[in-house]
Amino acid sequence: MNRKTNTLFVVTMIAALILSACGNASAQGPVTTSSSGIAQINGAGSTFAQPVYSQWIYNYQSVDPTVTINYQGIGSGGGKNAIIDNTVDFAGSDSVLSDQEYTAGKDLQIYPMLAGAVVLIYNLQGVNQAITLSGPVLAGIYSAKVTKWNDPAITALNPGMALPDATITVVHRSDGSGTTEIFTNALSSFSADWKSSVGAGTSVQWLVDKAGNGIGGKGSQGVAAAVQNTPNSIGYVELSYAIANKITYADLVNKAGNKVTASAESLASAMNDFASTFTDKLTNNIVDGTGVNSWPIAGYTYIILHTTSMSDCSKAQKMLGFFKWALTDPAAAKSAADLGYSAIPSTVSTQVLAKLDAVTCNGSPVLSNP
Repeated sequence: MNRKTNTLFVVTMIAALILSACGNASAQGPVTTSSSGIAQINGAGSTFAQPVYSQWIYNYQSVDPTVTINYQGIGSGGGKNAIIDNTVDFAGSDSVLSDQEYTAGKDLQIYPMLAGAVVLIYNLQGVNQAITLSGPVLAGIYSAKVTKWNDPAITALNPGMALPDATITVVHRSDGSGTTEIFTNALSSFSADWKSSVGAGTSVQWLVDKAGNGIGGKGSQGVAAAVQNTPNSIGYVELSYAIANKITYADLVNKAGNKVTASAESLASAMNDFASTFTDKLTNNIVDGTGVNSWPIAGYTYIILHTTSMSDCSKAQKMLGFFKWALTDPAAAKSAADLGYSAIPSTVSTQVLAKLDAVTCNGSPVLSNP
């Protein structure tokens, strides 16, 4: 066999081996640990939390280089379906699990990881300064009862500001989302009429659509585009999205009667307002808190895990180690704040960590494994 023929034979054999390995890996499902000992962890779900999860995953590479974490933002509903179907190792969700989802998932537990704010963005012709709104005014706007920008309820909150005599175009999410659930939970707290006529959920029947001044946008990007392209409009997005895209958002008057700005500090205040009111499933509604500095449209974003059925204990330990780092490391908290979220305060994190300590693999606690 000459040199040219020998080289071709070797290349062909290598290609065949690679194809064979790929075929075997595909047949066996997702690879969890590579030949170099790198644990592969897959998560999916909340787009609300995707920016901070991506940053945490990047930062964690220097903390534990033996783990590779992949996270896909497919929406809270998609994440819940994936963890129930066992196609991911963890899910991210801004909405809680229903009784039916707990039953389908068999051993699922939900854990608050951080809090995010929902803010109101606007396109107000002739106004270049930040405006102030309140919960009751927002409920009026989204109920199609407050329809003009110079309505007395709005002008009273913005003294000296020349607000236009223009109809308010009201933008909302057209797709089901955890952001809408947080927003409509807040509207339900602001207004008994909203609670009884519309209520809260990932998707609702918008009164402004029936009134003819509502517009739907898919995702935060769709809402933002609709607002930016429609004069005298208003819409809601995550604070993280507004910060990342340099979009102006309104201040709000909270239940204590104070004007507040959405920030890590006002989110932490909202979480502290409700730290003693978690359900036995570790879920909580943190809208419309009583604290003097509390942002009134706030919500947790959660991770969802199987608590007793994980069989790869090494991978389980790596995954829970990552979540414990995210909950306790000051650098992780700073990354969250920089992106427009708030790490959970100690009044909450102690409860979450206790639940994580209860996760078992093959009958033994994961976090106490050597």
